[in-house]
Amino acid sequence: MDKNKDNVPKIRFPGFEGPWEQRKLNECIETSNEKNSDDVYNKDDVLSVSGEFGIVNQIEFLGRSFAGVSVSNYGVVNTGSIVYTKSPLKRNPFGIIKTNKGKSGIVSTLYAVYKPKENTNPNFVQCYFESDYRVNNYLKPLVNKGAKNDMKVSDDNALLGLIIFPFYEEQTKISVFFETLDNLITLHQRKLNHLQDMKKGLLQKMFPKNGENFPELRFPGFTDPWEQRKLGKIVDVRSGRDYKHLSEGKIPVYGTGGYMLSVNEALSYKEDAIGIGRKGTIDKPYILRAPFWTVDTLFYAVPENNNDLNFIYDIFQNVNWKQKDESTGVPSLSKTAINDIKVLIPNYKEQKQIGNFFKNIDYFITLHQRKLEHLQQQKKGLLQQMFV
Repeated sequence: MDKNKDNVPKIRFPGFEGPWEQRKLNECIETSNEKNSDDVYNKDDVLSVSGEFGIVNQIEFLGRSFAGVSVSNYGVVNTGSIVYTKSPLKRNPFGIIKTNKGKSGIVSTLYAVYKPKENTNPNFVQCYFESDYRVNNYLKPLVNKGAKNDMKVSDDNALLGLIIFPFYEEQTKISVFFETLDNLITLHQRKLNHLQDMKKGLLQKMFPKNGENFPELRFPGFTDPWEQRKLGKIVDVRSGRDYKHLSEGKIPVYGTGGYMLSVNEALSYKEDAIGIGRKGTIDKPYILRAPFWTVDTLFYAVPENNNDLNFIYDIFQNVNWKQKDESTGVPSLSKTAINDIKVLIPNYKEQKQIGNFFKNIDYFITLHQRKLEHLQQQKKGLLQQMFV
Protein backbone atom coordinates (compact mmCIF):
# COMPACT_ATOMS: atom_id res chain seq x y z
CA MET A 1 0.00 0.00 0.00
CA ASP A 2 1.33 3.43 -0.98
CA LYS A 3 1.17 5.64 2.13
CA ASN A 4 1.63 8.72 -0.06
CA LYS A 5 -1.90 8.24 -1.41
CA ASP A 6 -3.17 9.24 2.03
CA ASN A 7 -1.44 12.60 1.64
CA VAL A 8 -3.38 13.68 -1.43
CA PRO A 9 -6.59 15.75 -1.01
CA LYS A 10 -9.85 14.61 -2.64
CA ILE A 11 -10.30 17.93 -4.47
CA ARG A 12 -7.34 19.67 -6.06
CA PHE A 13 -6.67 22.47 -8.54
CA PRO A 14 -5.45 21.36 -12.00
CA GLY A 15 -1.69 21.25 -12.44
CA PHE A 16 -0.81 20.07 -8.95
CA GLU A 17 0.33 16.49 -8.44
CA GLY A 18 2.13 14.39 -5.89
CA PRO A 19 1.51 13.97 -2.17
CA TRP A 20 1.57 16.77 0.36
CA GLU A 21 4.50 16.65 2.80
CA GLN A 22 4.21 15.77 6.46
CA ARG A 23 6.44 17.84 8.73
CA LYS A 24 6.49 19.65 12.04
CA LEU A 25 4.80 23.04 12.12
CA ASN A 26 8.09 24.66 13.23
CA GLU A 27 9.48 23.88 9.77
CA CYS A 28 6.83 26.26 8.35
CA ILE A 29 6.50 29.03 10.96
CA GLU A 30 8.69 30.25 13.80
CA THR A 31 8.19 32.12 17.06
CA SER A 32 8.33 35.90 16.81
CA ASN A 33 9.96 37.68 19.75
CA GLU A 34 9.25 41.20 18.49
CA LYS A 35 7.86 43.32 21.34
CA ASN A 36 6.33 46.77 21.51
CA SER A 37 9.31 47.95 23.58
CA ASP A 38 9.58 51.31 21.78
CA ASP A 39 5.82 51.95 22.29
CA VAL A 40 5.26 52.27 18.55
CA TYR A 41 1.75 50.93 19.18
CA ASN A 42 -0.70 52.06 21.86
CA LYS A 43 -3.96 50.77 23.36
CA ASP A 44 -5.84 51.71 20.18
CA ASP A 45 -3.78 49.11 18.33
CA VAL A 46 -4.51 46.13 20.62
CA LEU A 47 -5.85 43.12 18.71
CA SER A 48 -8.15 40.29 19.73
CA VAL A 49 -8.63 36.90 18.11
CA SER A 50 -12.14 35.69 17.27
CA GLY A 51 -13.05 32.18 16.19
CA GLU A 52 -15.51 33.57 13.64
CA PHE A 53 -13.88 36.83 12.53
CA GLY A 54 -10.16 36.09 12.94
CA ILE A 55 -7.76 38.78 14.17
CA VAL A 56 -9.60 42.05 14.78
CA ASN A 57 -8.99 45.41 16.44
CA GLN A 58 -10.14 45.05 20.05
CA ILE A 59 -11.86 48.45 20.29
CA GLU A 60 -13.64 48.08 16.94
CA PHE A 61 -14.75 44.52 17.75
CA LEU A 62 -15.50 44.69 21.49
CA GLY A 63 -16.14 48.40 21.93
CA ARG A 64 -13.27 49.01 24.33
CA SER A 65 -9.66 48.12 25.07
CA PHE A 66 -8.87 45.56 27.77
CA ALA A 67 -5.16 46.38 27.78
CA GLY A 68 -3.18 46.84 30.97
CA VAL A 69 -1.55 50.07 32.14
CA SER A 70 1.45 49.48 29.87
CA VAL A 71 1.52 47.75 26.47
CA SER A 72 5.33 47.88 26.12
CA ASN A 73 5.67 44.11 26.65
CA TYR A 74 2.90 43.25 24.17
CA GLY A 75 3.85 41.18 21.12
CA VAL A 76 3.88 42.87 17.73
CA VAL A 77 1.54 41.27 15.19
CA ASN A 78 2.40 42.33 11.66
CA THR A 79 0.20 41.73 8.66
CA GLY A 80 0.80 38.06 7.87
CA SER A 81 1.77 37.14 11.45
CA ILE A 82 0.15 34.04 12.91
CA VAL A 83 -1.37 34.10 16.40
CA TYR A 84 -2.24 31.21 18.71
CA THR A 85 -4.73 31.99 21.48
CA LYS A 86 -3.96 30.12 24.67
CA SER A 87 -7.52 30.22 25.90
CA PRO A 88 -10.37 27.75 25.34
CA LEU A 89 -13.43 28.36 23.20
CA LYS A 90 -16.57 26.25 23.17
CA ARG A 91 -15.73 24.52 19.89
CA ASN A 92 -11.97 24.77 20.40
CA PRO A 93 -11.01 23.67 23.93
CA PHE A 94 -7.27 24.08 23.22
CA GLY A 95 -7.44 27.49 21.55
CA ILE A 96 -7.34 28.65 17.93
CA ILE A 97 -4.72 29.63 15.33
CA LYS A 98 -5.38 32.63 13.07
CA THR A 99 -3.46 34.80 10.61
CA ASN A 100 -3.53 38.59 10.74
CA LYS A 101 -5.01 39.75 7.43
CA GLY A 102 -5.55 43.33 8.59
CA LYS A 103 -3.40 46.14 9.95
CA SER A 104 -0.43 45.53 12.21
CA GLY A 105 -1.03 45.79 15.94
CA ILE A 106 -0.17 44.20 19.28
CA VAL A 107 -1.45 41.39 21.49
CA SER A 108 -1.00 40.61 25.16
CA THR A 109 1.54 38.09 26.41
CA LEU A 110 -1.29 35.52 26.69
CA TYR A 111 -0.99 35.04 22.93
CA ALA A 112 1.80 33.32 20.99
CA VAL A 113 2.91 35.19 17.87
CA TYR A 114 4.61 33.53 14.91
CA LYS A 115 6.00 34.55 11.53
CA PRO A 116 5.97 32.40 8.38
CA LYS A 117 9.10 30.94 6.85
CA GLU A 118 9.84 31.32 3.13
CA ASN A 119 8.17 28.01 2.29
CA THR A 120 4.86 28.99 3.85
CA ASN A 121 1.98 31.26 2.87
CA PRO A 122 0.60 32.64 6.16
CA ASN A 123 -2.97 32.73 4.84
CA PHE A 124 -2.76 29.00 4.13
CA VAL A 125 -1.92 28.41 7.81
CA GLN A 126 -5.28 29.92 8.78
CA CYS A 127 -7.09 27.92 6.09
CA TYR A 128 -5.46 24.74 7.37
CA PHE A 129 -6.46 25.37 10.99
CA GLU A 130 -9.92 26.75 10.20
CA SER A 131 -11.40 23.28 10.54
CA ASP A 132 -12.37 22.71 14.20
CA TYR A 133 -11.47 19.04 13.86
CA ARG A 134 -8.03 19.82 12.45
CA VAL A 135 -7.01 22.50 14.97
CA ASN A 136 -8.34 20.50 17.93
CA ASN A 137 -6.57 17.36 16.73
CA TYR A 138 -3.31 19.24 16.28
CA LEU A 139 -3.28 21.03 19.65
CA LYS A 140 -4.68 18.32 21.91
CA PRO A 141 -1.42 16.27 22.24
CA LEU A 142 0.65 19.42 22.83
CA VAL A 143 -1.42 21.23 25.44
CA ASN A 144 -1.97 20.59 29.14
CA LYS A 145 -4.77 22.53 30.78
CA GLY A 146 -4.09 24.22 34.10
CA ALA A 147 -6.40 24.46 37.09
CA LYS A 148 -7.88 27.70 35.72
CA ASN A 149 -8.44 26.12 32.29
CA ASP A 150 -5.39 27.97 30.93
CA MET A 151 -3.06 26.42 28.35
CA LYS A 152 0.19 25.01 29.69
CA VAL A 153 2.33 25.04 26.55
CA SER A 154 5.24 27.26 25.53
CA ASP A 155 5.19 29.24 22.30
CA ASP A 156 7.91 27.02 20.81
CA ASN A 157 6.37 23.72 21.95
CA ALA A 158 3.06 24.63 20.32
CA LEU A 159 4.90 24.21 16.99
CA LEU A 160 6.05 20.62 17.59
CA GLY A 161 2.96 18.93 16.18
CA LEU A 162 2.77 17.35 12.74
CA ILE A 163 1.01 19.02 9.82
CA ILE A 164 0.68 18.08 6.14
CA PHE A 165 1.23 21.00 3.75
CA PRO A 166 1.66 21.26 -0.04
CA PHE A 167 4.33 23.39 -1.69
CA TYR A 168 4.07 27.18 -1.60
CA GLU A 169 2.44 27.63 -5.02
CA GLU A 170 -0.44 25.29 -4.17
CA GLN A 171 -0.77 26.87 -0.72
CA THR A 172 -1.26 30.25 -2.39
CA LYS A 173 -3.83 28.91 -4.86
CA ILE A 174 -5.89 27.42 -2.03
CA SER A 175 -5.55 30.56 0.10
CA VAL A 176 -6.81 32.83 -2.68
CA PHE A 177 -9.76 30.51 -3.33
CA PHE A 178 -10.88 30.54 0.32
CA GLU A 179 -10.33 34.29 0.59
CA THR A 180 -12.72 34.74 -2.37
CA LEU A 181 -15.23 32.40 -0.72
CA ASP A 182 -14.90 34.28 2.59
CA ASN A 183 -15.53 37.58 0.81
CA LEU A 184 -18.69 36.13 -0.71
CA ILE A 185 -19.85 34.89 2.70
CA THR A 186 -19.12 38.32 4.21
CA LEU A 187 -21.09 40.01 1.41
CA HIS A 188 -24.15 37.83 2.05
CA GLN A 189 -23.81 38.35 5.80
CA ARG A 190 -23.80 42.13 5.29
CA LYS A 191 -26.85 41.94 3.03
CA LEU A 192 -28.64 39.84 5.63
CA ASN A 193 -27.68 42.24 8.44
CA HIS A 194 -28.85 45.19 6.33
CA LEU A 195 -32.25 43.57 5.72
CA GLN A 196 -32.64 42.69 9.40
CA ASP A 197 -31.71 46.22 10.48
CA MET A 198 -34.03 47.71 7.87
CA LYS A 199 -36.90 45.53 9.12
CA LYS A 200 -36.20 46.50 12.72
CA GLY A 201 -36.24 50.19 11.84
CA LEU A 202 -39.42 49.91 9.81
CA LEU A 203 -41.20 47.98 12.58
CA GLN A 204 -40.53 50.97 14.82
CA LYS A 205 -41.60 53.59 12.29
CA MET A 206 -44.66 51.82 10.87
CA PHE A 207 -46.19 51.23 14.30
CA PRO A 208 -47.21 54.08 16.64
CA LYS A 209 -44.81 55.02 19.43
CA ASN A 210 -45.92 54.87 23.07
CA GLY A 211 -48.57 57.48 23.79
CA GLU A 212 -49.37 58.03 20.10
CA ASN A 213 -51.98 56.53 17.81
CA PHE A 214 -50.48 57.45 14.42
CA PRO A 215 -47.37 55.74 12.99
CA GLU A 216 -44.47 57.81 11.64
CA LEU A 217 -44.58 56.04 8.25
CA ARG A 218 -47.80 55.05 6.55
CA PHE A 219 -49.03 53.75 3.21
CA PRO A 220 -50.94 56.32 1.10
CA GLY A 221 -54.69 56.48 1.61
CA PHE A 222 -54.73 55.70 5.35
CA THR A 223 -55.41 58.58 7.74
CA ASP A 224 -57.52 57.19 10.60
CA PRO A 225 -55.98 56.85 14.07
CA TRP A 226 -55.11 53.35 15.27
CA GLU A 227 -57.31 51.92 18.01
CA GLN A 228 -56.16 50.36 21.26
CA ARG A 229 -57.06 46.75 21.94
CA LYS A 230 -55.90 44.01 24.28
CA LEU A 231 -54.22 41.09 22.51
CA GLY A 232 -56.86 38.81 24.01
CA LYS A 233 -59.48 40.63 21.91
CA ILE A 234 -57.73 40.08 18.60
CA VAL A 235 -56.20 36.60 19.02
CA ASP A 236 -57.26 33.35 20.63
CA VAL A 237 -54.27 32.13 22.65
CA ARG A 238 -54.24 28.34 22.91
CA SER A 239 -51.95 25.90 24.69
CA GLY A 240 -49.97 23.18 22.99
CA ARG A 241 -50.38 19.55 24.02
CA ASP A 242 -48.32 16.45 24.51
CA TYR A 243 -47.68 14.55 21.27
CA LYS A 244 -46.18 11.29 22.57
CA HIS A 245 -49.49 9.42 22.37
CA LEU A 246 -49.77 10.10 18.62
CA SER A 247 -48.29 7.87 15.96
CA GLU A 248 -45.87 9.28 13.41
CA GLY A 249 -47.12 10.95 10.27
CA LYS A 250 -46.74 14.03 8.07
CA ILE A 251 -47.99 16.72 10.45
CA PRO A 252 -45.07 18.83 11.81
CA VAL A 253 -44.66 19.23 15.57
CA TYR A 254 -43.25 22.51 16.91
CA GLY A 255 -41.70 23.43 20.25
CA THR A 256 -39.63 26.34 21.51
CA GLY A 257 -36.70 24.86 19.62
CA GLY A 258 -38.58 24.86 16.30
CA TYR A 259 -39.53 21.82 14.22
CA MET A 260 -39.13 18.50 16.03
CA LEU A 261 -40.80 15.50 14.32
CA SER A 262 -44.19 14.65 12.83
CA VAL A 263 -47.50 13.09 13.80
CA ASN A 264 -50.45 11.74 11.82
CA GLU A 265 -53.20 13.81 13.39
CA ALA A 266 -53.66 17.57 13.39
CA LEU A 267 -56.80 17.74 15.57
CA SER A 268 -57.91 21.40 15.89
CA TYR A 269 -54.61 22.83 14.61
CA LYS A 270 -56.03 23.59 11.17
CA GLU A 271 -55.55 27.37 11.11
CA ASP A 272 -52.36 29.34 10.58
CA ALA A 273 -51.19 30.81 13.86
CA ILE A 274 -48.35 32.56 15.67
CA GLY A 275 -46.26 30.37 17.95
CA ILE A 276 -44.50 31.65 21.05
CA GLY A 277 -42.85 29.79 23.90
CA ARG A 278 -44.60 29.59 27.26
CA LYS A 279 -41.42 28.20 28.87
CA GLY A 280 -37.79 28.60 27.92
CA THR A 281 -37.48 30.66 24.75
CA ILE A 282 -40.31 33.19 25.16
CA ASP A 283 -39.06 36.00 22.91
CA LYS A 284 -38.91 34.34 19.47
CA PRO A 285 -42.39 34.33 17.90
CA TYR A 286 -42.83 32.66 14.53
CA ILE A 287 -45.63 31.81 12.12
CA LEU A 288 -47.04 28.27 12.18
CA ARG A 289 -48.56 27.09 8.91
CA ALA A 290 -51.47 24.67 9.27
CA PRO A 291 -51.75 21.77 9.73
CA PHE A 292 -49.41 21.57 12.71
CA TRP A 293 -49.10 20.31 16.27
CA THR A 294 -47.45 22.16 19.15
CA VAL A 295 -45.98 20.82 22.38
CA ASP A 296 -47.08 21.98 25.82
CA THR A 297 -44.16 24.41 26.18
CA LEU A 298 -45.66 26.51 23.38
CA PHE A 299 -48.65 28.80 22.97
CA TYR A 300 -50.19 29.38 19.58
CA ALA A 301 -52.26 32.46 18.85
CA VAL A 302 -54.98 32.39 16.17
CA PRO A 303 -56.19 35.80 14.86
CA GLU A 304 -59.87 36.55 15.48
CA ASN A 305 -62.40 39.24 14.57
CA ASN A 306 -61.11 39.84 11.04
CA ASN A 307 -57.49 40.56 11.98
CA ASP A 308 -54.61 39.78 9.62
CA LEU A 309 -52.19 36.98 10.63
CA ASN A 310 -49.06 38.63 9.18
CA PHE A 311 -49.86 41.95 10.83
CA ILE A 312 -50.46 40.28 14.21
CA TYR A 313 -47.12 38.51 13.77
CA ASP A 314 -45.51 41.95 13.31
CA ILE A 315 -47.16 43.05 16.58
CA PHE A 316 -45.75 39.99 18.35
CA GLN A 317 -42.28 40.91 17.09
CA ASN A 318 -42.65 44.42 18.52
CA VAL A 319 -43.49 43.22 22.06
CA ASN A 320 -40.66 43.05 24.62
CA TRP A 321 -41.54 39.55 25.79
CA LYS A 322 -38.73 39.33 28.33
CA GLN A 323 -40.50 42.05 30.32
CA LYS A 324 -43.51 39.71 30.53
CA ASP A 325 -41.46 36.92 32.14
CA GLU A 326 -43.29 35.69 35.26
CA SER A 327 -40.59 33.38 36.61
CA THR A 328 -37.43 33.82 38.66
CA GLY A 329 -35.99 30.68 37.07
CA VAL A 330 -36.76 29.36 33.59
CA PRO A 331 -38.42 32.19 31.60
CA SER A 332 -42.17 31.63 31.31
CA LEU A 333 -45.29 33.32 29.98
CA SER A 334 -48.92 32.93 30.97
CA LYS A 335 -51.97 33.15 28.75
CA THR A 336 -53.22 36.00 30.94
CA ALA A 337 -50.00 37.97 30.46
CA ILE A 338 -50.36 37.68 26.68
CA ASN A 339 -54.07 38.52 26.65
CA ASP A 340 -53.59 41.63 28.80
CA ILE A 341 -50.99 43.29 26.52
CA LYS A 342 -52.37 46.52 25.08
CA VAL A 343 -51.64 47.15 21.41
CA LEU A 344 -52.70 49.60 18.72
CA ILE A 345 -54.23 48.31 15.47
CA PRO A 346 -55.56 49.93 12.27
CA ASN A 347 -58.47 48.68 10.16
CA TYR A 348 -58.19 45.33 8.37
CA LYS A 349 -57.27 46.84 4.99
CA GLU A 350 -54.27 48.67 6.45
CA GLN A 351 -53.33 45.62 8.52
CA LYS A 352 -53.28 43.55 5.33
CA GLN A 353 -51.02 45.99 3.51
CA ILE A 354 -48.55 46.23 6.42
CA GLY A 355 -48.63 42.48 6.97
CA ASN A 356 -47.87 41.72 3.31
CA PHE A 357 -45.10 44.34 3.26
CA PHE A 358 -43.24 42.70 6.15
CA LYS A 359 -44.02 39.24 4.80
CA ASN A 360 -42.07 40.17 1.65
CA ILE A 361 -39.15 41.48 3.73
CA ASP A 362 -39.18 38.21 5.73
CA TYR A 363 -39.07 36.29 2.45
CA PHE A 364 -35.89 38.08 1.36
CA ILE A 365 -34.36 37.67 4.83
CA THR A 366 -35.04 33.93 4.68
CA LEU A 367 -33.61 33.78 1.17
CA HIS A 368 -30.36 35.44 2.26
CA GLN A 369 -30.18 33.24 5.36
CA ARG A 370 -30.43 30.14 3.19
CA LYS A 371 -27.81 31.42 0.75
CA LEU A 372 -25.49 32.25 3.64
CA GLU A 373 -26.01 28.85 5.28
CA HIS A 374 -25.40 27.14 1.93
CA LEU A 375 -22.11 29.00 1.44
CA GLN A 376 -21.02 28.22 5.00
CA GLN A 377 -21.80 24.54 4.55
CA GLN A 378 -20.03 24.57 1.20
CA LYS A 379 -16.94 26.06 2.82
CA LYS A 380 -17.07 23.51 5.63
CA GLY A 381 -17.14 20.66 3.11
CA LEU A 382 -14.30 22.14 1.05
CA LEU A 383 -12.15 22.58 4.17
CA GLN A 384 -12.40 18.82 4.55
CA GLN A 385 -11.97 17.78 0.91
CA MET A 386 -9.27 20.24 -0.19
CA PHE A 387 -6.94 19.38 2.71
CA VAL A 388 -5.21 16.24 3.90
